[in-house]
Amino acid sequence: MKETKDFSGDELCRLVVHGMLEKKAANIVVMDMRKVKNSITDFFVICSGNTDTQIDAIATSVDDEVFKASKINPWHQEGKQNKEWILLDYIDVVVHVFRKDRRKFYDLESLWGDAEISQIAESMEPEQEKQMLFIV
Repeated sequence: MKETKDFSGDELCRLVVHGMLEKKAANIVVMDMRKVKNSITDFFVICSGNTDTQIDAIATSVDDEVFKASKINPWHQEGKQNKEWILLDYIDVVVHVFRKDRRKFYDLESLWGDAEISQIAESMEPEQEKQMLFIV
């Protein structure tokens, strides 16, 4: 029997961001959806990659980081074959890994404009990652 620990949305966001930073993801944002009416999740974490290979590596890194720390697998995932927009759904946190041109096209930040948006520094040190707070 595998042992799992309950992780808050904030904790999952930290793990997701760490996985993204490990593979040099660009333009990482955390969107706090908790106060958005009719939202389907607590957080969106969005990033961009330059190539199909990079976005696949970012998604794999996120999956590995979350599983290593929490033993949680995504409830649902999409886009691994097309490698333009990979989605990992952890219920409380939904991860979007975009190829840059696709991100501009879908523009989730504008679509969910009522969300509180936090930009993540791309060169964050491990100690800074631990101090990330997404509480409004």
